[in-house]
Amino acid sequence: MASFKSGYVGIVGRPNVGKSTLMNGLLQTKLSIVTPKAQTTRSKVVGILTGENYQAVFLDTPGYVLNPQHELHRLMIRRIEEVIDESDLVVLMVEPYGIKKGDLTILDLIKDRQKKAILAINKIDTIRKDELLPLMDEWSKLYDFLEYVPISALKLDGVDLLLDLIVKHLPEGEPLYPEDYITDRPERFFVAEIIREKIFQYYRQEIPYATAVEIDEFVEQDPEHGDKDYIRAIIYVEHDSQKGILIGKGGEAMKRVGMQARQEIEMFLGRPVHLELWVKVRKNWRKDLNFVRRLGY
Repeated sequence: MASFKSGYVGIVGRPNVGKSTLMNGLLQTKLSIVTPKAQTTRSKVVGILTGENYQAVFLDTPGYVLNPQHELHRLMIRRIEEVIDESDLVVLMVEPYGIKKGDLTILDLIKDRQKKAILAINKIDTIRKDELLPLMDEWSKLYDFLEYVPISALKLDGVDLLLDLIVKHLPEGEPLYPEDYITDRPERFFVAEIIREKIFQYYRQEIPYATAVEIDEFVEQDPEHGDKDYIRAIIYVEHDSQKGILIGKGGEAMKRVGMQARQEIEMFLGRPVHLELWVKVRKNWRKDLNFVRRLGY
């Protein structure tokens, strides 16, 4: 009989290199929120993929912040370090536009821990093919990667090959989770993330980064009796002016966020939802370590 392989696979890289898009593509389902803005992901997201002879537990991570400004940034960096520590295999995701300082900082973390690693060069659809080999050669001089895989996570180009190579290098072992699991995170976490994603999509500049979402109440109902789940979420901002922008004139901006979020939450949960959103000011919450931890970061 063929041996079974299982292990933790950390996906790490600079902000906005496509880590969340890659994990969603590998799982063929949306777990990690994705927006064009950098630093959308703030915490570790677990995605479990079980095949006939393997189980890969993917760990999506925040982008590495070179100059942390507050406690939230510092906790994000800590999560990346923890993921690298606990991973059996690390996928370092980079862009094909040369080696950046942030890439080298993360590579140093991998080197210090002597981790098995695969280099995934994303966004290859944006460069000429003859630019790839020199870049791969440059990377090969920095670390002995197990594989060098050019991909386009957005177009799913090369993702199947990357998965095959990940499975190839996983250690032998029993499944780490039941085969029907796709994550170990609770529904509350994903509901909050969906709301936060809509804020990132609809607001500009600092507003998305100054917001945090906390699920204050989550009451499950029996949809067979026509009842809807009741979800009450609090959106925290740092200043009164941000609260006004978030709510919008006559509450229209917040209504749009609520409508879009509710529709996606219902798709994710597979049942009807009544969603209430409240906006509260929590001065400089990103600098408050205890509050940031309370939010699950």
